[in-house]
Amino acid sequence: MTDRVDDEITGWALAAGRGDRDALTAFIRATQRDVHRFLGHLVNPREADDLAQETYLRALGSLHRFAGRAGGRTWLLSIARRVAADHLRAAGRRPRTNPVDDWDDVARIDPRPAAVRSGVDEGIALRALIETLDTDRREAFVLTQLLDLSYAETAEVCGCPIGTIRSRVARAREDLVTGMRAPAEPERRISGA
Repeated sequence: MTDRVDDEITGWALAAGRGDRDALTAFIRATQRDVHRFLGHLVNPREADDLAQETYLRALGSLHRFAGRAGGRTWLLSIARRVAADHLRAAGRRPRTNPVDDWDDVARIDPRPAAVRSGVDEGIALRALIETLDTDRREAFVLTQLLDLSYAETAEVCGCPIGTIRSRVARAREDLVTGMRAPAEPERRISGA
């Protein structure tokens, strides 16, 4: 995003904090896609809608205190990060269930043409690789590479130094490249010569 758009989002957040309903609507419309995408990479994508709503509920409750020291989008993504962390902590205390009995049966029913499935499968594979990243690396990667936040903004969202973010993104990229190569490379066997 451009600095102008970020400034505009921050302006809407400040105006919304003062009670401007039109600014609130503009703020939500301008940020909802990023909030949903970010949450979708931190938690189960099926839960992203509910957590996005929780993010906005928390944000609206504290919007009157938003002073604009950070950008409006950065501030909101910080809240989304805390919502995801709270959700994951709570989910860790509950038993896990699998809503689909047999994934092989589901896969056989797929009516889409092979060309469509292949593109979707690649997207699913990339998403699965991103999900294998360590949480800190995944957050930094998603914020900088998918949501286009600067390293400084990402450092604000994650509450750590900018150098740490640079390191996490670099390591995430290395992990993804390694993960993409792993299935394609044949196993090397050492023979007793």
